[in-house]
Amino acid sequence: MELDCTAVLADVWLMLDGECDEATRDRLRHHMDHCSPCIEAYGLEEKLKRLLHSKCGGDRAPEGLRERLTLEIRKSVTITETIETKEV
Repeated sequence: MELDCTAVLADVWLMLDGECDEATRDRLRHHMDHCSPCIEAYGLEEKLKRLLHSKCGGDRAPEGLRERLTLEIRKSVTITETIETKEV
């Protein structure tokens, strides 16, 4: 199954947090192996995650907050991709 960049970037935090299953992780990695913009974005997200972990002591956000943030990130990525597609 071919993934588009929007789907990969929306799920990159799930992969970084170890919250996706092995099949999803394999699909994401396969896409990133062939897509330099996505692997670059993944690297930036990974650095941000490490920075947050070092500054916040690894505290885990409440589940409700995590769900709201995930939803907002997905909406933001979708809106950005839609706007970029319309401008092309």
